[in-house]
Amino acid sequence: MPEGHTVHRIARQLGLDLIGRRLAVSSPQGRFAAGARRLDGQVLVASRAVGKQLFLEFESGDVLRVHLGLYGAWDFFGRLTPLTPGVVPRGSMGAPRLRRAVRMGEDEREVPAGGPSSEESTGFPPAPVGQVRVRLASAETVADLRGPSACEVLDPAEAAAVVARLGPDPAADLADWRGAAAGGDASASVMGAGPARDVMVDRLTSRSVAVGQLLMDQTVVAGIGNIYRAELLFRARLDPHTPGRRVPTDVAGALWDDWALLLADGIRTGVIVTRDLSPEDRSAALTDPTRRNWVYHRTGLPCLVSGTPVVVEVLAGRNLYWCPTCQQ
Repeated sequence: MPEGHTVHRIARQLGLDLIGRRLAVSSPQGRFAAGARRLDGQVLVASRAVGKQLFLEFESGDVLRVHLGLYGAWDFFGRLTPLTPGVVPRGSMGAPRLRRAVRMGEDEREVPAGGPSSEESTGFPPAPVGQVRVRLASAETVADLRGPSACEVLDPAEAAAVVARLGPDPAADLADWRGAAAGGDASASVMGAGPARDVMVDRLTSRSVAVGQLLMDQTVVAGIGNIYRAELLFRARLDPHTPGRRVPTDVAGALWDDWALLLADGIRTGVIVTRDLSPEDRSAALTDPTRRNWVYHRTGLPCLVSGTPVVVEVLAGRNLYWCPTCQQ
């Protein structure tokens, strides 16, 4: 499942290339036909990510809410602005979907300019390939959405209500988003580092549920997925089974601070690297997933700190990787 950093990168890519443009919105698959008709011909005015959810606001106030879930992805075609100056934009962000694509990190792939292959696209805009739920198209850029778990059009109040149910996200800035503002205080928990940090600490330390489960609860803190969960807990040397009520407030606050740090790095690079590496080793880790993390996907291998075999178990419906020695 794409984690929070990927959704923020998608929001930024859409913002750079589609905000301010009048879009042709369609549903080649047909499952979003009514929503597409509602949005078709409107100007996109804002693109925001909160946790794992994307909110695209149009000039009428309508908001397209997308949750990629396990299998969703956005494929981009045409003119794309680099998210990082000098770095070639990715052709796809989300779960692996494109054929003949080269995987570049956890959930981004580099594809040839203009689409997945010349035989699949002979002009612009390219013909939709496969099950495209939504297509957003300007004169120069096309974004195709495939396989999301949620895709719906909301009015501003409905969008603000969804945001209000989410936990804080250190990378979210909704202060100038009209859709959230319509809900009054609905976005308060994700505006401002201090208040957001306090909200997360309070929600995590007020419950008896295991901290390893709470970090995946999007109402406690938004955006953390399976990789970040395992790595945050290891970096904090925290037993994932510790009830939230038994996590000291300073430790909970440190989890938030570390999450903010790792999330910002993931947004910048598009890759989850959680080990503190030298510049040379980090460069190698960007192309070699086995060098990036402390415990994730290292079942049975010696912990890089203690040498104890890393164990895996199911917690909150997903595999949890941890070290029984380091995380006592």
